[in-house]
Amino acid sequence: MVIQTLDLILIIAYLLGILIIGIIAGHKRRVTSNDYFLAGRSLRWFMVGAALFATNISTIHLIGLASDGYRIGLVVGNFEWMAAFTLILLGLVFAPFYFKSKITTLPEYLEKRYSPHSRTFLAFISVISALLIHIGISLYAGAKVFEFFFNIDAVYSIVIIAIITSIYTVLGGLKAVVVTETIQTFVLLLGAIVLTIAGFLALPSVGIENLAQFKAAIRPDQISMLHPIRSAQGNLNEYSWYSMVFGFPILGIWYWCTDQTIVQRVLGAKTQRDAQLGPVFAGFLKLLPVFFMVLPGVLGYVLFKDIIGSDNDLTLPVMIQQLLPTGVIGIVTAGLLAALMSTIAGALNSSATLVAVDIVKRIWPQTKDRTQVFIGRITAVVVMLLAMAWSTQGGKFSSIFVAVNKIPMIFAPGITCVFLWGVFWRRGTKQASLATLSAGFVVGAIYFMIDLPLIGEVSIVTQNWGIPFMQVGVYLFLFCSAVYYTVSRLTPAPAPEKLENLCWEHPLRAITYGKLSGAGDPRTLAIILFGIVIVLYIILH
Repeated sequence: MVIQTLDLILIIAYLLGILIIGIIAGHKRRVTSNDYFLAGRSLRWFMVGAALFATNISTIHLIGLASDGYRIGLVVGNFEWMAAFTLILLGLVFAPFYFKSKITTLPEYLEKRYSPHSRTFLAFISVISALLIHIGISLYAGAKVFEFFFNIDAVYSIVIIAIITSIYTVLGGLKAVVVTETIQTFVLLLGAIVLTIAGFLALPSVGIENLAQFKAAIRPDQISMLHPIRSAQGNLNEYSWYSMVFGFPILGIWYWCTDQTIVQRVLGAKTQRDAQLGPVFAGFLKLLPVFFMVLPGVLGYVLFKDIIGSDNDLTLPVMIQQLLPTGVIGIVTAGLLAALMSTIAGALNSSATLVAVDIVKRIWPQTKDRTQVFIGRITAVVVMLLAMAWSTQGGKFSSIFVAVNKIPMIFAPGITCVFLWGVFWRRGTKQASLATLSAGFVVGAIYFMIDLPLIGEVSIVTQNWGIPFMQVGVYLFLFCSAVYYTVSRLTPAPAPEKLENLCWEHPLRAITYGKLSGAGDPRTLAIILFGIVIVLYIILH
């Protein structure tokens, strides 16, 4: 597809506008490390929540959710609605300790709770995860968009995206990232809503006038959120209710509650209330993608399955091409680029923070503030270059969305384990933390090498053995928990004074402290969010 002149002008104008806004937002005559990495801890709950949503919803989601909506249906939307539950955990369980301890990074929390060794290990893993997932796969997804709309080779597309995003991220820091993310959240939602409406309006053109005709035109269970454990052929379903209920929390807690790229927005909150309300607000926003990002994939199946065929990753670009007029295509494509840039920018900033604060500053405590900022900027550039190289491997996976959910199995179970049990179980020890992180990473890496088709063409665990990757996460988490519990019992318990402001005295204290302060209480809004999600599941079971 060759994009029209008007659309091209709109896209270029948007990119230049975001670049200028990002540079201005992050510009200060003297930039401290606190300014650069945490926006001076000045973010209110609205910006925290919007930034959490924008960083999460990338081009990966826009393309990937529509792709899997086309391939299997609304069930992939469980990743969005289940996220609401883990965002409640972030707001009510983890955020209070993150804020009270005044940490700059999540590895710093592990040092306070466990030991410096756990901090170093997590910093290393977090940079790797940002490079592989948030930046690398995002660049690949963006390249697919550029390739389709501009007929630009994937390599050149990756370079263009990388340069634009790097400039305002490297220069502006977290403040630039969050300001641009807030703007891009609304651009993104606008584009997704417009495309969904256009899809519904096009249904009569293929003879679909009512719900019964629509259901007849789709695959069985394509608009169901809950799939049985086994298919009609007796195979384990990839996204069964069992896999989602037990498997998603392993990924969800790692991603939403312990990943530096995500949680850095919470660390930049102005008050504890902002730190708690922001994630809950993001949880409400996460209800939207099922309707405006997954559902379009189902509409694409009904309208354009003859054009899309078996290449389901083309679902969204084809719908944009076929349904939208000139001018609107430019706006929606700008939304795609907005999502892409927000995710990459957030991951670059978090990587810079991890290296400058958790590695350099810890090894050389005398490092000056200005030097930290400089090191952070250099880190962002280096990580971007490495991610650009890795992004060329994106086509090795069956789909973009599968890639971003399978890769975390290398490290998510171990990290989830040490954070979850660390905040709820005061008996957990520093030896248990390091042993769990190490053992989880080794076993996860073995799974990665034998199951992900980077060398061969077959996924041994998920294809040959028939074990869905979400269930693999459950087994790895149980293994890590066994290591954590065993080592904790065999080693001395931490001193009570060491645990001050780092973990709950009792698990229920996360919701039972003090009286509810009204509608603005994070717990009140969390209850409302929880109820809405349950009702939605009842409607679309």
